[in-house]
Amino acid sequence: QVQLVESGGGLVQPGGSLRLSCAASGVIFSIRDMGWYRQAPGKQRELVAAISSGGSTNYADSVKGRFTISRDYAKNSVDLQMNSLKPEDTAVYYCNFKARYVDYWGQGTQVTVSS
Repeated sequence: QVQLVESGGGLVQPGGSLRLSCAASGVIFSIRDMGWYRQAPGKQRELVAAISSGGSTNYADSVKGRFTISRDYAKNSVDLQMNSLKPEDTAVYYCNFKARYVDYWGQGTQVTVSS
């Protein structure tokens, strides 16, 4: 069964940067959107950023201008560059691939922004 494998989380000070990466362990056909979601303790999972098969991007208002999502079509992978991190960005981050009939989710990677 194909899985999404995430990497790049960790502990960073406010104002710092992290880059998250996500790739599939096998072949997934007909991927449409790729995205990153996050879930903080006691809160619902929310969309952080998404990128369509055509390259259009969509960001949560709270991360606009600070986060950048990018997609490698050849590798079927997606990255999230996070700059100017704030304590409120602390959450478990999940990558998501929307294929034609199936949604794939990563296992989640912890991002903690704290001094």
